[in-house]
Amino acid sequence: VQLQASGGGLVQTGGSLRLSCKTSGINFRIARMTWYRQAPGKERDLVGNVSAGGSADYVDSVKGRFTISRDYSRNTMYLQMDNLKPEDTAVYYCNTFWRGTDWWGRGTLVTVSS
Repeated sequence: VQLQASGGGLVQTGGSLRLSCKTSGINFRIARMTWYRQAPGKERDLVGNVSAGGSADYVDSVKGRFTISRDYSRNTMYLQMDNLKPEDTAVYYCNTFWRGTDWWGRGTLVTVSS
């Protein structure tokens, strides 16, 4: 199983980024997928998740600004981040629980400048 997150970078406050999480080794069509983030000096926190059917849920701090989607043809999950704020600065990780194991991708760094 591999989860490859990409798309991070430096963006100004109010800007947008789209993160991708390319998966392999799982049946992406039935896997629930999750985004987490870890800000400097803090614990890893949930951002949101998307069901196998494409229904997404978000933590309150990103509702209305972030959108999780999935492309079944590419086995890839996305995180569209709009109206970014400095407090969104973090390393973002994708995750799935598959066959009894938590799988994590290598994170991608998002830095939002004020």
